[in-house]
Amino acid sequence: MRRFLPKSLPPRSLLGQMLLAVALALLLAQTISVILLYRAEQQRIENGLVNELAFRLVMDRHAERREAHHDRTGIRRIHGSASHRMRLERALESPLAQGELRDPEREEALRMVLRAQDVAIGELVVLSRQISQDSFIMRRLQRNPRLLERRRWDVDSELVIAGLKREGSEDWVIARVPRPQPARGVLVGIIIQTLILYLVLVGGLAILLKRLTRPLAQLTSRVETFGGTLGTEPPLEPAGPDDARRLIAAHNAMEGRIAALLDEKNVMLGAIGHDLKTPLAALRVRIESVEDESERARMAATIEDITTSLDDILSLARVGRPTDALERTDLGALVASVVEEYEDMGEDVALGATARIALPLRATWLRRALRNLIGNALRYGRQARVALAAEDDEAVIRIADTGPGIPDAQIAAMMEPFARGDTSRNRETGGAGLGLTLARAIAEQHGGTLMLKNRIGEDGGADGLLAELRLPI
Repeated sequence: MRRFLPKSLPPRSLLGQMLLAVALALLLAQTISVILLYRAEQQRIENGLVNELAFRLVMDRHAERREAHHDRTGIRRIHGSASHRMRLERALESPLAQGELRDPEREEALRMVLRAQDVAIGELVVLSRQISQDSFIMRRLQRNPRLLERRRWDVDSELVIAGLKREGSEDWVIARVPRPQPARGVLVGIIIQTLILYLVLVGGLAILLKRLTRPLAQLTSRVETFGGTLGTEPPLEPAGPDDARRLIAAHNAMEGRIAALLDEKNVMLGAIGHDLKTPLAALRVRIESVEDESERARMAATIEDITTSLDDILSLARVGRPTDALERTDLGALVASVVEEYEDMGEDVALGATARIALPLRATWLRRALRNLIGNALRYGRQARVALAAEDDEAVIRIADTGPGIPDAQIAAMMEPFARGDTSRNRETGGAGLGLTLARAIAEQHGGTLMLKNRIGEDGGADGLLAELRLPI
């Protein structure tokens, strides 16, 4: 039987979904690690900035004892190295310019460090600006451009400035520290670590899962073709982990038991068919002695109807386990040959548009299904119009009649055994109600479907019945 499974997001295989889940989990874990490392790196940089600012401000105590001089602007500058003069300044005013904002978090952190060093804080200001916007630094870089190359400063980077005015002092001690960039080596290390983890973990898991999913895939394929190949193929060889081996062994045992039951059923049905057909054949001979011709014809028709019904019952019982193999067949030629049989008998059967489609079939069984559908159309609609078309990945055989159709609520019930279109169940139309059931079983034997629907006429009413037999190409 052909089953349509609901579609899921790719990948759909167990192997693909497991690898995707592991890959996503690893990606999430590495992302969290990157975020935590980035925050730790930022915190390290901030702590380093605060400690360096505090160090320079505290070391300024020793600089007070050194000789200082005043320039024309009234700013006192400290003697020392070029680097020291670049980052430390004494001024009479706060470094906070108009329009600039203070940095309260860095300010509070610096205040705590200075208090721990017993620095008497009168006023404390911390702010940041671009190096290119700091006139003090830019004037000294213009005087000595080599300092920019030596320090490898970027004039567009951030400069953190701290101004300290001690209690009892009128001067501001201003320290400047450029904010360092995060180390790129940490990010590169995380990327390399992630690639190694993916290679080792995902690769090893893929090898392990393949060992598990390969026998499961073989078992799935065997179960999908269970009805058509039962008893014709050797048992599956157990493979994979112990759980998979036990599952395959259990399936082989179940398949063997089912095959034995079906063999027993076929033997029993053959015996029943033989025991019933023999007296029917004898009865057919005996009615030849009946003198009334009309009575003899009715009796012969009854015997023929019983024989046909018996053949349908036996065929329906055997259709689940065919003995003949699939053979590649021209479906268009097969349909045309069945139509020609009815045309030769003078029946109103016509072949419409057909397509050239070749696919593996059991020709004998499919002929039986087509005869049942065409016979059903002739019985209730007096004519049959047959067509064959290829639609997407299916071959579609359509058989239409001009009969009264079937109420929509009864279409599904018509597929069941012994269901007939005429509610009086008289024998004028013949049959035992097994034709559609057998045709559907043959379609499903080939992995296809059989659907019935009413044809709608111009007046909006039913204008016959349309049977569609769909087979996968």
